[in-house]
Amino acid sequence: MTDRTVLHAAHTLERTYPRPPARVFAAWSDPASKARWFGGDRHELDFRPGGHETAHGRDTEGRALRHEARYEEIVPNERIVYTSTLSSDGVPVTISVTTVQFRPAGEGTALVLTEQAAYLDDREQPAWRERGTGDWLDALGRELA
Repeated sequence: MTDRTVLHAAHTLERTYPRPPARVFAAWSDPASKARWFGGDRHELDFRPGGHETAHGRDTEGRALRHEARYEEIVPNERIVYTSTLSSDGVPVTISVTTVQFRPAGEGTALVLTEQAAYLDDREQPAWRERGTGDWLDALGRELA
């Protein structure tokens, strides 16, 4: 019998961008814009409730990574809720639910991202995911600059 583990963890990241919520939301919902800041070698986005997103890339050790998401709820300029699976070499490593909120903050936007995840069989760690998510939120900031 194989030892299987599941670690449950959640994190919340916040960023403030100098653009109004409609502009920040558009950077998330436009396929060309999202492909620029989200990363990966190949990116596909069908941004609608029930729509899917797929991003392909490689980790630092050359393993194939695949991020697959399904958009569960979209409230334009206010909220996005999606479920996702991150796989490494075809094996699921993390399954999560993510909520992204966009709120006016003066002339800009306060973005709050909360992710609740199941980390499978010690293949990924919550700190790695939090750092990686922070990196692409920072890349979103560069996209909006």
